[in-house]
Amino acid sequence: MDPRPFLRWLTACALLALLAAASPGRAAEPRNVLVLGRISDDPKAHYEQLKPLLDYVVARMGDVGITEGRVLMARDAQQMQSYLRRGRVDWVTETASSATLLQSRAGAQPMLLTERNGVSHYHTVYFARRDSGISSLEDLRGRSVAFQNRQSTSAYFVPAGELLSRGMKLEILLSPRDQPEAGSVGYLFARSELNMSSWVHKRLVDAGAMSNLDWENTRRVPSSFKQDFVIFRETTPFPRALEVVRGDLDPRVAARLREVLIEASGDPAAADAMRQFFNTTAFLPIEAGTRAELDVLRAGATRVTAEVE
Repeated sequence: MDPRPFLRWLTACALLALLAAASPGRAAEPRNVLVLGRISDDPKAHYEQLKPLLDYVVARMGDVGITEGRVLMARDAQQMQSYLRRGRVDWVTETASSATLLQSRAGAQPMLLTERNGVSHYHTVYFARRDSGISSLEDLRGRSVAFQNRQSTSAYFVPAGELLSRGMKLEILLSPRDQPEAGSVGYLFARSELNMSSWVHKRLVDAGAMSNLDWENTRRVPSSFKQDFVIFRETTPFPRALEVVRGDLDPRVAARLREVLIEASGDPAAADAMRQFFNTTAFLPIEAGTRAELDVLRAGATRVTAEVE
């Protein structure tokens, strides 16, 4: 029997094994492509908000080899973490808590603080009806609270983390008509601030938690509702949003990206793209005070994901 066919087959198998071993474990983009990512429940709308600034940035990064840009959406934080670990995304724009979780779980590095509508920090406002009998966080035991969604810093991670830090157990409710156990705080996701304020006003839930910016917006908290509400707690300020990059991004690319974004707020050519980019007015360096605030947010968000979700 001629052994040559078998030997050729064996050689081919060995070659394939060597190629597989030498192949990278991730499907990274070509080095000339800069990928901007976002966790999104509305990819079409977010694409239109992200792409103009990405195009502006890419046009100014040819000196570090960047000639193309792509937008990549993730359906949730877990998918974005996977994208970062596999090198599928280079730069992510996110809320502060989501950004810190990407840092701790996927090695993302905070690059810049994002200022929107001239505001870089905000805080959480807790509110209830004046006739609810709620005057402190302790009064929420056995009651219900509305959050916005699982990505919100001011209307989920911060208030949920604060309640946990005070020894309160959080219990997700099946509906506004559901009731928590006596020692727990029941919670629901209202999805929008207007829903939240409506639920509290109609007594479907006992309290709500949102940012002070949303509290002042009459489209989200109508004046006719607000006259029946009382704020029973406000938190200290924390960063509004961050730009992060994957940890193994080429340092030259990361440095140039940071430089272009910082300079964009003073460039008239970037004005329209900045406006579409969630009404961003500036990208700011992350100072020591901001890093300390992010450490607190990271600890709270990590606890929420570990104990609640």
